[in-house]
Amino acid sequence: MRLVPERSLRSSRRGLAVSALALVALTAGPAYAQRDDQGLQLGCANDYFRLCAGVDPNSQDADRCMTRNRKRLSPECRAAIGDYDKRTGSKSLSDD
Repeated sequence: MRLVPERSLRSSRRGLAVSALALVALTAGPAYAQRDDQGLQLGCANDYFRLCAGVDPNSQDADRCMTRNRKRLSPECRAAIGDYDKRTGSKSLSDD
């Protein structure tokens, strides 16, 4: 049995979080553009795993999960969304 160094596991988890968060889409319109936004990926990875872990990250169900849980998003994720909205002119959290 080959053991994987802990550092390698942390790096893999971080990579998985960033990859999985390529799904972050908080509004129906620009969902696919948001999936590629690194600021949203990094700012909302923990929220995705906390709120939507059982959902396929490449599905519309993931988009709906993040939207449904928007009031439970962390301050970090909200800030990332706010930054995204400023850069793109979107209004992702307008229904709060």
